[in-house]
Amino acid sequence: MNKEELKKIKEKSLEEHIPILMDETLAVMDKILKEKKSEKILEIGTAVGYSAICFSEYLCENGRIDTIEREEERVKQALENIKKAEVEEKIHILQGDAVEILPTLKEKYDVVFIDAAKGKYPFFLEQALRLLKEDGIIFADNILYKGYVMGEYHKHKQRTAVRNLREYIKEVTDNPGLNTQILEVGDGLAISRKIS
Repeated sequence: MNKEELKKIKEKSLEEHIPILMDETLAVMDKILKEKKSEKILEIGTAVGYSAICFSEYLCENGRIDTIEREEERVKQALENIKKAEVEEKIHILQGDAVEILPTLKEKYDVVFIDAAKGKYPFFLEQALRLLKEDGIIFADNILYKGYVMGEYHKHKQRTAVRNLREYIKEVTDNPGLNTQILEVGDGLAISRKIS
């Protein structure tokens, strides 16, 4: 992977206010992903490809990342960035709505990273659990959503997102088949490990 290009992608994304994986969130995931050595990673929400490029260094040889993005402009940017970072043979972008694409996937993944529409997190979880290998891990970013999820007040616009993120947290913490931690890094990170 071209680390110099990755740095440029990060700087450009921050300049253009494109939400990318925060450093402190990646630092937590880094430790776990280094130990895991994944064959297949599924990412829901590609944006400009920054996180997928970061994750590509945790793959075993011949490993692959499938990442889903519905915005055409973002897909274009992501493809360019992935090429610049010299990891195009490791990352496969599925263009379209994750709600439609996920049910069509049949493969099993070592890791699922959820970072897309907040209001759809419970649905993404249901699909992630179906697609996860026996000892797999699900990461959900922005789970505390600017503090709204744990707070009382939230604007009308955020109500659905907040309600569904709370539902996601309830489901992963109540599920006896998962061991879940909710961390206050970045904008909140949920880490759920499947208990085999």
